[in-house]
Amino acid sequence: MAAVNGENQYDRAEEVKRFDESKIGAKGLVDSGLTAIPRFFIHPPENLSDLKPKLESVVIPTIDLSGPRSVVVEQVASASRSFGFFRILNHGIPVQVLDRTIGSVRAFHEQPQDVKAGFYRRDKGTGVSLVCNNDLFHSKAASWRDTLRISVGPNLPELEQIPEVCRDEVVEWNLQTKALGEWLMGLLSQGLGLDTDKLKNTSCLEGRYMACHYYPCCPQPDLTLGIASHTDPGVLTVLLQDHIGGLQIKHEEEWVDVKPVPGALVINIADVLQIMSNDEYRSAEHRVLANSSDEPRVSIAVFFNASAREALYGPFSELTSPEKPARYRQFVYDDYIRRFHNMELDGKTLTNYYKL
Repeated sequence: MAAVNGENQYDRAEEVKRFDESKIGAKGLVDSGLTAIPRFFIHPPENLSDLKPKLESVVIPTIDLSGPRSVVVEQVASASRSFGFFRILNHGIPVQVLDRTIGSVRAFHEQPQDVKAGFYRRDKGTGVSLVCNNDLFHSKAASWRDTLRISVGPNLPELEQIPEVCRDEVVEWNLQTKALGEWLMGLLSQGLGLDTDKLKNTSCLEGRYMACHYYPCCPQPDLTLGIASHTDPGVLTVLLQDHIGGLQIKHEEEWVDVKPVPGALVINIADVLQIMSNDEYRSAEHRVLANSSDEPRVSIAVFFNASAREALYGPFSELTSPEKPARYRQFVYDDYIRRFHNMELDGKTLTNYYKL
């Protein structure tokens, strides 16, 4: 009977609220010395039954961007059609910049708790905020990570709003990834048989958002995730990950590890590009395992989103015909993003909502 009463007494909403108001995040829980994760971090068994990939032999494509452009266009288009994910090498960003960026984000998250608490907020008004789970109040279970969120496009926040410990690196990474994003969008546009500047001219380069993730060691990694299965809502994502790993993608209904490769960046197609390409390109479900390593895991994702918030988006007219009609209805981008922020991360719910 006591167990039943204990069950009745558990108020998840209150527990989550108290945790969020503490502003300590997952890192603070680890620092407190806990050996069992709080109940609201525990995922249902069906989300955790296949953490070890069955397809060990499957490796996502790695593309050398220094090759002939026609070859690179074909490789990028092929990877975007079959996997929705690919690695890039010879992307023009020095490895020292990659290392400095990772190091500065780690340094931010490892500052004293009282320093970080000044950045902890759900409100994105300043363009800079620290949170534990964007969807903490919408999800069925929280994931074991903290994230410094920075809106970097079309304009950076006021520089003094960006934490000093990573300010220079964030500014530099924004410049580097914007140039890389333009290059990639040109390749992707050509891969669809469109003008090189098609995606750029649809404002897909301008709305950029940086998520600086920190995954502390989890005392019970078999009970939770670092990020639950989802697809990215925007156009394109550029991911810098450290050497620890943990990212997985779903390919042919099985999970596949995306193992870190020194000097490489990971690129993935997001939902809006799948829709605009009329399903030529695919946004793949992906997730991050909870970190079982004693060493914290760090990754930085830059999400490229449309900035024309009141514009209509849908399949490009050049890619539809009587033989291949549009597979999605048009939508106002602002409505689309609002829908995303009011739901938990959950597979391909968003693209399915707009399917015809």
